[in-house]
Amino acid sequence: MSFLSFRGEGASWALTRLIVGHVFLHASMAGMRLAAPLLALKLGHSALHVGVLLALYSLTQVFLALPAGRFADQHGLRRPMGIGVVVAMVGAALPMLWPSYEVLCVSALCMGGATGATSIALQRHVGRSAKDAVELKRFFSWLAIGPAISNFLGPVCAGLLIDYAGQGLSAHLEFSGFRIAFLVMGILPVLSWLCIRQTKELPPVEANHGDQPRSAWYLLHAPRMRNLLLVNWLLSSCWDVHTFVVPVLGHERGLSASVIGTILGGFAIAAALIRVLMPFWASHLKEWVVVALAMLMTAALFVVYPLMHSAWAMGLCSVLLGLSLGSVQPMIMSMLHQITPHDQHGQALGLRLMAINFSSVVMPLIFGTAGVLVGVPIVFWTVGTMVALGSRVAWKIRP
Repeated sequence: MSFLSFRGEGASWALTRLIVGHVFLHASMAGMRLAAPLLALKLGHSALHVGVLLALYSLTQVFLALPAGRFADQHGLRRPMGIGVVVAMVGAALPMLWPSYEVLCVSALCMGGATGATSIALQRHVGRSAKDAVELKRFFSWLAIGPAISNFLGPVCAGLLIDYAGQGLSAHLEFSGFRIAFLVMGILPVLSWLCIRQTKELPPVEANHGDQPRSAWYLLHAPRMRNLLLVNWLLSSCWDVHTFVVPVLGHERGLSASVIGTILGGFAIAAALIRVLMPFWASHLKEWVVVALAMLMTAALFVVYPLMHSAWAMGLCSVLLGLSLGSVQPMIMSMLHQITPHDQHGQALGLRLMAINFSSVVMPLIFGTAGVLVGVPIVFWTVGTMVALGSRVAWKIRP
């Protein structure tokens, strides 16, 4: 059977390998995004420093997204994946050897760039494999399970390693739990490469607009693309708020690293669950309806989340938020591939990644400053209001 449509036993196994490879690579960064802020806090740095650190995970992607998209359009899947795996390994190894705030910042740049570039290549490959809109929703729902699982696997694994691993080494090696966590996060990209390295490349796409290549910025001429990017930016800001606030809130309330990791893990499990179910409903789902309803549900949860003080209550909000935000990405990716020329899928994915990661650079800085000046609840309520107002834009994306 042809791999292009992921049909047949061999093709299904090929898609499974892509998903598992996606899990390992994203789990590496997700674990680092938990471990690095906790180490920074342990080193005595403030919430503002944590915001700067988290912003750096997105900074590299702002500048590399469009070149990575063009590179994927030209070279396919395996070459971008191989480069990304090496850079991710370096990013995890650096703080293991030198656990300091400055090195954590360099690590964040490496991990963010590697994960962003490989995500573009993977998403482009899977999107080109679908034959119609229903398969786009189904394939991207399956592929989106990868980051959802990794957002559970990475933080929970890192939190447990920080709390319990290396206890016998603590007298001989400073920050031994963190070092072991970084070591494990550095091994995960290798497992990702082992899953993906035998994937067959898809044939190249010929441009249908003459010899003159079009810039990625040309895509912004379409109103639906502009609205799609705006909605995607609003929803990605919600992910950034949650990733930033939970470690800060947990640290302020005396929760352990493993409990904080479990709260983030509950979010990831819920996001994975909804994405497992969505392929079975793909033919009945309308992308813009799902996105608009998810925005309203997210806004409501952001009102009550900062009012929850126990770990169980925070975990419940995290799970509900995971169900809401977890449903969005497959719908966004399906719409993006439908409104983008085939020969510019990589660039469109790069433009999307650049937009949301530019926000992810700026927003944690704003979150950190606002958290210090006015408190974390104001951050939640402000972003929730923006998402509620932006839900109207989602309706404008419909055909």
